[in-house]
Amino acid sequence: MNDKDYEMHFRLISEAGSSRSKSLMAIEAAREGRFDEAETFLEEAGEIHVQAHDLQMQMLQQEAEGNPVPVNIIAVHAQDHLTMATLTESLAREQITLYRRLQALEEKLGLNPNK
Repeated sequence: MNDKDYEMHFRLISEAGSSRSKSLMAIEAAREGRFDEAETFLEEAGEIHVQAHDLQMQMLQQEAEGNPVPVNIIAVHAQDHLTMATLTESLAREQITLYRRLQALEEKLGLNPNK
């Protein structure tokens, strides 16, 4: 694997990791009732995720053009990070929705679990 391939894989790891972190921060903010902040984190996660996906698409294009992308543990690790970022972002959206519903129900019942 040449330096360019390594660089692309490490960039993918970095971008996907950042996206996943922002999604987890969104879940934490929602759990604490900070829904505007959660949405901001989730938007940031999505923007970073697009950058990571673009890197993956570059590799797919390279492969489709007859220039195989070497597969080694770094490449596999990079794809794993992208998969986890994708899953975490999807689950974060669901978690935020659930926390919103839970908060609304608690308010309706006059409950305040944080006190």
